[in-house]
Amino acid sequence: MNGNLFDRLPAGTQQAERIDTLCARPGVRIERIISTGQSSPPGFWYDQPDDEWVALLSGVATLRFADDDTPRILRPGDWIFIPAHRRHRVDQTDADVASVWLAVHLTPPD
Repeated sequence: MNGNLFDRLPAGTQQAERIDTLCARPGVRIERIISTGQSSPPGFWYDQPDDEWVALLSGVATLRFADDDTPRILRPGDWIFIPAHRRHRVDQTDADVASVWLAVHLTPPD
C-alpha cells in the first residue's frame, strides 16, 4: 500500500472531520485526520485508552489539556505525545487551510 497524505483534501469547510485509517495492526493504528475549522464540543474532553503521537502537517490547531491551563498552538511540523487517559480537547483548527494530522495510536505498555 502507498499514498499521499495530501491527496483528496476537501475544498473549504466541511461539516465534520475526516478520519482515514492508513494502517492498523495489533497495538498500533495510524490515521490521517483532516480538520477544516472543527473543534471539540463545549465541555467535551478526549479520554483515550491508548497513547497517541500526533503531528500537524498543515494548517494550525490549538490543543488544550485538562491538567494544564496553557493552550498548545500547533503549526506545521509540530508534534506532541499524549499519554493514555490524559484528557485533552481540540480548541480550534484553521478554517481557511485544511489541518492535516498524522496520528499514531499505540497500546500502552503494561
